Amino acid sequence: MGKSSKKYPGYSAGTLKLNGEDLVKTYKKGNNVISNYIMSEPEKSAYRYAQNSFNNSLSKLNVFDENTQKDFQNQLNAYTQKGQKMIDNIYNPMLNNLKTDIASRFGNLDNSVFMDNLNSIESNRADAVNSLAQDVLIKQDELINNELSRRYNYMNFLQDLQNQTKSSMLNFIGSSQANSASGNNYNAQAYAANSSSSGNLFSNLGSSLTTALMSSNPYSAGASAALGIVGKYM
Repeated sequence: MGKSSKKYPGYSAGTLKLNGEDLVKTYKKGNNVISNYIMSEPEKSAYRYAQNSFNNSLSKLNVFDENTQKDFQNQLNAYTQKGQKMIDNIYNPMLNNLKTDIASRFGNLDNSVFMDNLNSIESNRADAVNSLAQDVLIKQDELINNELSRRYNYMNFLQDLQNQTKSSMLNFIGSSQANSASGNNYNAQAYAANSSSSGNLFSNLGSSLTTALMSSNPYSAGASAALGIVGKYM
């Protein structure tokens, strides 16, 4: 009889389930160990949307098309008109009151009192108009910065969505690989223990036969032949 050989156990695959459905599979194909994350259809759609939208928006991130520029201009025009109306509401009554007062007091507007007051009012009005022009420029910068901020926030959202999906995939894959490793470690230990038990059985049998033959007659030809036979199994 020869020493029996035991086949090493096959690769232990790993599977991670969610609500009873396969989420990740880890298996061996040829010389490669493969971990496959199985996306649901909604998850695929969300991931592809984030990926495609990010790629499509990247080249246009700092570019304002014609529609965006028109929108900016419309907002600036409305802001300017509102500011101009506020200035008129302040200074037009002042001019009308001045005219009424001077006419009632002097009978005409051709005098130094009227001209001095008029110049003062017009100077203040000019300062207000200049201030409005500065505010319009500030408003323009605000519109541009807000639009860029909105776009960058959107890009960050798309990137975060992709990164969170990838992070979840890696975590789930790690769990599947851990399941596989646990199965393979168990197989290796069981194989080693089984092999050790078989080796000890043959060793103990050989020792018992040797002891029995040697105690009978260690120098006989039969004992020597028997020792040779036993030696083949040790």
